[in-house]
Amino acid sequence: MPAKALSHTENRYLPALFWLSFGALVWITFLLYAGGFTTTIRAGMAFLDWPLSNGSINPEGWLQDKDMAAEHSHRLLGMVMGLLSIGLCTLAHASKAAPSVRKMGNWLVVLVIVQGLLGGLRVKLDALNLNIDHNLYAQSFAVAHATLAQLFLCLLVAFVISNSRSWIERNAGFPYAPDASVATFGYVACGTIVLQLIVGAIMRHAHAGLAITTFPLTPHGTLVPPVFDFAIGIHFAHRVGAVVVTIAVIAFCIRVWKDAASRRAMGKSAAGLVALLLIQVLLGALVIWKVRNEHVTTLHMLNGAFTLALCWSMTYRSLKPKFNANSAAANQRDALEGKPSAIGQTAEA
Repeated sequence: MPAKALSHTENRYLPALFWLSFGALVWITFLLYAGGFTTTIRAGMAFLDWPLSNGSINPEGWLQDKDMAAEHSHRLLGMVMGLLSIGLCTLAHASKAAPSVRKMGNWLVVLVIVQGLLGGLRVKLDALNLNIDHNLYAQSFAVAHATLAQLFLCLLVAFVISNSRSWIERNAGFPYAPDASVATFGYVACGTIVLQLIVGAIMRHAHAGLAITTFPLTPHGTLVPPVFDFAIGIHFAHRVGAVVVTIAVIAFCIRVWKDAASRRAMGKSAAGLVALLLIQVLLGALVIWKVRNEHVTTLHMLNGAFTLALCWSMTYRSLKPKFNANSAAANQRDALEGKPSAIGQTAEA
């Protein structure tokens, strides 16, 4: 007779699934850069149609035109990301990965489809297509598109970690459970970064990146602008957000270093997170000092995504001992109810 089905608590290391997901994580770096660069040079409407570009998958002359190359590259990279997401979901189900992994695979497909639709609506509802005197609809979908990209990145990071050998076989590097406050500090830090990225997306799509033309002081020699309009307000909010993020991230890293289990598992990651934070501040200043240089501005956006990804990966990893405790409790409950446990189960002949 076939072996009994494993309980819902088991997770196995599947090299193919891990390496494919890791490849997708590398791929999304290029996708994020292409999307950020397209926004920076304002090439989002290089093509007025969607999902095709000038009615073609390979529009004539797109490699010779900077705006067309940026936008079409973004679309092609997004298409491949969609195929990778479908592949990850299919492989997770085919290889009978843990239920949590299969669910994340399902959500990867859902989010990548929604992300594509948001990108399409940003084009379809642009003022150039609607022939209206404002662009609120397109900008709203553009901000939603940018925000969902960050959330998709976080889901993909969790998917990769959940399929890693460290997570499955080594308790994510934790010798024992860290203090619960470590995860709390991590959630707060991640939340502030997400809010900052949303404010940054609004600022970018409102073309307010240079609403305040000097840094760190305003042209009036003050920290706070003496006058406000929407552009100045959203730009200043982004600067204030940078201070809040800095405090939250440093507080999280200090909490990691103070907790013995977390320091052993994530001490180096915390140092890397602080380094990314410092780089982000420098890039933000360079955006002003270099008058919004297209590559510096795009790297600022991309480094922000890296900062969120690393902060979230640390927070997610800190939850592993709790997941293990929940799994042990579930196995104990199964044993009391006479159900087969995932631990120590053997096949029946």
